Parts: sequence; structure tokens; C-alpha cells
Amino acid sequence: MDKQYLLAPGPTPIPPEVLLTMAGPIVHHRAPVYERKLEEVREGLKYLFQTKKEVLIFASSGTGAMEGAVTNTLCAGDKAIVVEGGKFGERWANICKAYGVKAQVLPVEWGRSIDPALIDQALKEDRSIKAVFTQATETSTGVVYPIKEIAEIVTRYPGTLIVVDAISHLGAVELPMDAWKLDIVVAGSQKALMLPPGLAFAALSDKAWDFVEKSTLPKFYFDFKKELKNLTQNQSAYTPAVSLIMGLAESLKKIKEEGLENIFARHARLAKATREAMLALGLKLYAPQAHSNAVTAVVAPPGVDGQKVVKILRDKHHLTIAGGQDQAKGKIFRIAHLGYVDKFDIIMAVAAVEMTLKELGYVGEMGKGVRAAMEVLIDGK
Repeated sequence: MDKQYLLAPGPTPIPPEVLLTMAGPIVHHRAPVYERKLEEVREGLKYLFQTKKEVLIFASSGTGAMEGAVTNTLCAGDKAIVVEGGKFGERWANICKAYGVKAQVLPVEWGRSIDPALIDQALKEDRSIKAVFTQATETSTGVVYPIKEIAEIVTRYPGTLIVVDAISHLGAVELPMDAWKLDIVVAGSQKALMLPPGLAFAALSDKAWDFVEKSTLPKFYFDFKKELKNLTQNQSAYTPAVSLIMGLAESLKKIKEEGLENIFARHARLAKATREAMLALGLKLYAPQAHSNAVTAVVAPPGVDGQKVVKILRDKHHLTIAGGQDQAKGKIFRIAHLGYVDKFDIIMAVAAVEMTLKELGYVGEMGKGVRAAMEVLIDGK
């Protein structure tokens, strides 16, 4: 029997209750039953985003919400800062370029975090910058960025927005939108929300909505004003992903039952166990300091191709994790502890990594990583 395991940073495992809900009979998206469910979802998303604002929903990947964050707030020729320390920081820059926004890239070494002082300096030097685009967790490197500190800087500039890609972060690591005065937060369904891919989310502050009124970039499907108008009537401008919305209502219910503080603590505990296990095996972390509690990036040992680790885990042990991208390809492998994951998932993953490394000729004491993970997980701290 080949049982499949999924510990990739998206898609992530889905709770059985959510799967069963999505398997129910389809309903019409203009019917009262759907409107009641969407009203439930609206409140659940506010809880998750920790905001009083409406959270827009689109049938797309998270990149759709990223694109909408650019096209709904800026004009061609506007200047923006892009924090680029990985594959998804590059995506912000590429979206800006596609729409004629002048992106000033702040390059960050892969595996490292951004120094907020660099953003402060850039804003002081050019008061015409309209937005700062950044990740909360840079999925490709496993790095978490100091969003609270960055926001404290950007909020001093009334003509500048802070826009956060929280696709691999929201629901796993603390990110209180209103309390930290974040202007736009975007997310996706296939991460900590415990759903299949296919939904994108965007929440905007009052300041960001003021920018929307002045934006002249072209937009049609990802039209935030149009979507907000429909959402407040428990509808969508276009045909929604009905089954995903039904599943979302169930996953948000589970999130509310567990409670955000408990969820953040669980992710921190699982992340610590994963990191301690890898270190116990004599491996190095790709993000030695600012590591995210959503995903752990591990440097492949000398003489071992990180892509082979991923391939053997998938093809022989039926465990899907993620490899490195671009300049990190072959150098790292990434284990996610994101969403519907518990302590025994991590213990299993560590054991599978140990077996795989042994097969690839890496000399180490078998069971040492598992033992280290168990020491973290056994008392729940």
C-alpha cells in the first residue's frame, strides 16, 4: 500500500471535514443558501486577517490578488519599493514592471531577512514612492520578514502604502492587519487556510481604499471596487468557486475553534521541532536566524543534491516536500509545517528525511533527528 503524505508549502493537507463539505451538492451562487454561507465566510475572514475591513475573495491563485494590489492602487509611472530576497519578491517586481510601475528593488541575500532601516532610508531619499511591496514569509527561502517594524516605518509616510504578500504566512504566523496598520494583505487558499488552490484574498485599509480612487491602471476581473460592492451584498461580481467557498466556511470554523493564539503556538512548536531535528542531523538551515514558522529550508549536506532528496522522498517514500528554486535549486530542500499538520506528521517527515539521506550516502546516526523532534514535541512546549 502506498500512502501519500504532503508537507509542501502549498498545497497543504486538507481536513476530512473540509473535503466532505466540498463534496456536497453544488448550490447556485445567486441563491440565498450561498449568500448565507458567504456572509459566514466574510466574518470568518475578518477574524483570520484580524481586521474590521472586508476581505475580498477571487477565484484565482494568490498571484491574482498580488496583481490586483498593484493595479487597483497605482498608476503607470508611479514608484514603488520591492523587497526582493527570493522567488516571490521577484514576482512583485515583475508585476510592477508589467504595468509600468517603476520598481526600486531592495535586494536581499537569499536566506536572509531585510533590514527595515534600508526601507526607511529609501523612503527618506524619495518621498514620491507610493508603495512598499514585501513578503511576510518568503516561501522560497523559509525567511520571515519583520513586517511590524517595516509597517511602523511606512505609516510615517501618508503617501506610501505597505503591501504584504502573506500567502504562506497568514494563519500560521502572527500578522494582525489592523493593529500593525498594514494597508494591503493578500493571501491564498492552499496554505494555512487548509483548502485546495483556487481562492485569493485581499484586505485593504482606509488609506489603501483612498489610493484605489486615484488609480488609473487597467483592471477588469481583479477590480477591487466592483468586488467590494458585490461582497457587501453577499455576492461576487463574477461566478465564484462555489465548492471552495463552502470548504472555506468549514476551514474558517475550524480555525475559530482552535483559536489564533493556539494556531500560532502550534506552528511555532512544529517549526522548532523540525529545525532542531535538522540541526541534530548535522545539517544547516538556509535561514539561520529569521526562519519562518510556516516552512523550514534546509541546506543539503555536501555531496548531496537537494533535488534528489525531494525526488526520493516523493517517489520511494511517498512524501512530498519542496526543493529549492532558481539559485537555491539543488542546494536546499523545504519542509512545510503549515495548516492541517500535527506533531506526528513532523516526526514522520523527519524519519523519512533520515532514511533518504542514508540512502544518498550521508553518514549520520539514525534516529537522532527524530529524537530531537520528539524532545520538542513531547511536552507541548
